[in-house]
Amino acid sequence: MKKNKNTLLTRIKMRIMRKRGDVILRSDFKDIGDYDQVGRCLLILVKEGALIKIGQGIYVRAVVSPLDNRPTLPKSLNSLAEEALKRLDIPTAPTSMERRYNEGRSTQVPTGRVIGVRKRVRRSIGFKGYTLRFERTP
Repeated sequence: MKKNKNTLLTRIKMRIMRKRGDVILRSDFKDIGDYDQVGRCLLILVKEGALIKIGQGIYVRAVVSPLDNRPTLPKSLNSLAEEALKRLDIPTAPTSMERRYNEGRSTQVPTGRVIGVRKRVRRSIGFKGYTLRFERTP
């Protein structure tokens, strides 16, 4: 019996390989499969260590850590979250703390755990217990 080379999983892997950025959204695959089928394939890729889930419907291409040979993020969680928000059409802006620091009104360096957004965000983005917060900025 011959194995089918054109399975949904292989089509998703090929699309991920051709993709430019590090952030992959579940909606990137809505034209090639059903919502549940795509979810199962993405779960398989997470278990294989090819992807990391950082939020609902938000995945990141994983890299192998040189320290412990486990999958880890290719960039900082903040930059990946900003890339994901950009792909979701949610504009970002500097937080109030970052603005105060850049204007010289504060000497306290912002931690980077907060991302300024201009629209409401109802998602949680995080990795290994580190969850980002969102601040509504004008």
